[in-house]
Amino acid sequence: MSSVAVMLLMTLMAQCSMQVLLLLVLKILQTSAEGGAIDCLCDGSACILKLCQGRQCFSSVTLSGDTPHFKRGCLNESEKILLTCSTLPSASYAVQCCSHHLCNSNDSSDTLTPLLLKVPPAEPTRYRVETLVVFVVTPFVVLTLLAILGVLACRRLRHGRLERLHELDAEQGAIDGLMASNVGDSTLADLLSHSCTSGSGSGLPFLVQRTVARQISLVECVGKGRYGEVWRGQWQGENVAVKIFSSRDEKSWFRETEIYNTVLLRHENILGFMASDMTSRNSSTQLWLITHYHENGSLYDYLQRVAVETVDGLHMAASVANGLVHLHTEIFGTEGKPAIAHRDLKSKNILVKKDLRCCIADLGLAVTHSQSDNRLEVGNNPKVGTKRYMAPEVLDESIQTDCFDAYKRVDMWAFGLVLWEIARRTYSNGIVEEYKPPFYDLVPNDPSFDDMRKVVCVEQQRPFIPNRWFSDPTLSALVKLMKECWYQNPSARLTALRIKKTLDKIHSSLEKGKADC
Repeated sequence: MSSVAVMLLMTLMAQCSMQVLLLLVLKILQTSAEGGAIDCLCDGSACILKLCQGRQCFSSVTLSGDTPHFKRGCLNESEKILLTCSTLPSASYAVQCCSHHLCNSNDSSDTLTPLLLKVPPAEPTRYRVETLVVFVVTPFVVLTLLAILGVLACRRLRHGRLERLHELDAEQGAIDGLMASNVGDSTLADLLSHSCTSGSGSGLPFLVQRTVARQISLVECVGKGRYGEVWRGQWQGENVAVKIFSSRDEKSWFRETEIYNTVLLRHENILGFMASDMTSRNSSTQLWLITHYHENGSLYDYLQRVAVETVDGLHMAASVANGLVHLHTEIFGTEGKPAIAHRDLKSKNILVKKDLRCCIADLGLAVTHSQSDNRLEVGNNPKVGTKRYMAPEVLDESIQTDCFDAYKRVDMWAFGLVLWEIARRTYSNGIVEEYKPPFYDLVPNDPSFDDMRKVVCVEQQRPFIPNRWFSDPTLSALVKLMKECWYQNPSARLTALRIKKTLDKIHSSLEKGKADC
């Protein structure tokens, strides 16, 4: 080899040595800049390259069934290093960490598997036959004993209640025969059926009314109000409602009895009247009004407990409108019926029947009108309706008290508020509001006459309509109806008959929509 070639070779070797030296310096500088990062071998689904850089290397094995899954890589964050490296071995997982260059290169599934904890196979628990019998039989014995005790307790309570009722009736001998033996085999349905088909169409004959009243046993008090109490009673095994007026409310009792005895008043959407009687208990006079019993209670109570589907809400509204139509309509003939305005329509005076239809009750403030002699019968009751449901003309005392149509329009105002109460508790798209009385956000719980007059007459405010109602075609149609009941001008309000027809049309549209779906 010539001296020139040797010189060239030495020059090249010097250059290569300088490049390697420079690379080492750069690597050292890079390692120092990265805060002491080290190289680690990387195996697993998260690895892109065979090498990764981090502050610590790790190797782990995870046992899935009988198959070990090996994984290794590098860790950077302090929290992750602490969490991973401090994990103790278990029967299915073991991890090992180290902190120098390529320190996990010798790790493998075979080297880490011995770190897994060995759990000895569990031996099956063996029970003796006697133990198994005790486990199976004991619950049945306990349940049987509890059932027997429950039956005995119920029978004892029932027997005690019956004894108390008998003692009570024995003390109050002024009501002779309150628990008297039954006269004949007539049922409530038979008596009322005879009342309707005999041509009267109102309550029972007065003599039968007194007989029925004195055969009723009071069971439990189901409600109280300004007039007195309502009890659930029993007559020949059938439930009846007994409304007990205090003696100071004699005018309300007398007027309601008078209205219920009106010829041809009986209707499926008017509370069924049975009897009326004056009794004496504990040296005080009690005035009884006996009607059908509806276990669902008033519409006010029912809506607080239950939210209704659209169809049921429509049925409720339509049945109330149907009852109002019957009240407001005069029937002409030898045995005709005068037109009647309720004057105190509200959700508390509407009862919910088993089929979720409603019937109108509490006719103590009703007025009647007959076209034959153009006589308006207001009754002798000085009380007015419920302030929260009063129409503007009643609140500002501009109502024409000598015009019967004015009283019907007052009923329509109140019906619009009842419709609003039903709509609030009617589902649409799975949404429903909690029950609130009309004007709940504008007046106190027990508003005064002046409170209501300020809101309704001066400010001319109406109950709040939620936005969701307008997105539902049925509720949107009900909104239109209730607004037409709330006109400040009474003569602009819809009649009961027009509302009934509109509600029937809304119901038909709803049924047609379901059929098309």
